[in-house]
Amino acid sequence: MLLAIDVGNTQVTAGVFRDKKLLATWRLATDRNRTADEYGTKLLDCFHYATLDATEVRGTILASVVPPLDPVFQEVCQRYFKHKPLVVNASLAVGIKNLYRNPQEVGADRLVNAVAAYALVGGPCIVVDFGTATTFDCITKQGEYTGGAIAPGLQMAVEALAERTAKLPKVEIVKPSRAIGKTTAESLQAGLFFGFLGLVEGLLRELRRELKGNPKVIATGGLAPLVAGESRLVEKVLPHLTLEGLRIIWDRHQAG
Repeated sequence: MLLAIDVGNTQVTAGVFRDKKLLATWRLATDRNRTADEYGTKLLDCFHYATLDATEVRGTILASVVPPLDPVFQEVCQRYFKHKPLVVNASLAVGIKNLYRNPQEVGADRLVNAVAAYALVGGPCIVVDFGTATTFDCITKQGEYTGGAIAPGLQMAVEALAERTAKLPKVEIVKPSRAIGKTTAESLQAGLFFGFLGLVEGLLRELRRELKGNPKVIATGGLAPLVAGESRLVEKVLPHLTLEGLRIIWDRHQAG
């Protein structure tokens, strides 16, 4: 089995593959203060409750956008799964050309998503990842990562409004039935949801115009089902895109 770990700003997502089949996925809270032992034992618990044998893990691959946790998860992989992980970064050959002006600036998750998107749907294509930040990543017809855009995430907007205002509450992220709210909570939900949807649609239109070639648009991330379902431009939601990308990169390195 292969253990794939994606360390994000809000959540750590882990998945176990047997060949190309994703057997199980888990999400843990990202906590920069947790030790390797704390994360390692939690992952072993996840294996136990999924009735999977952790000793069958034959390799691990890691992508992270939280530098303080990089050595923590490298230790997790070596101590608890007996493997030095394959670490995805801008220096690793992942099978896609990085056209960023400074390739080192591209987050590992964005490269992994680009690899998965091109392998699964071809190019040109655009990946929208609804995470802590909302990232838009563009891949050319030739399979090149050509750049993209970064916007605040919807949850970030909710928390910022609640923290920086005296009388606005923190609200649940839902699709409102109408744009005209009749209460403060309804007004917030309307502004957040429809405003965010407008941001996504507007950026996608501009990115599609610049990328050309009628690019396919796919979405991933925790809020993808809620927001992408209302988008006229998102064609497909792939919730495990990043994990699939990690598997693809792993397979390429084993083959090559």
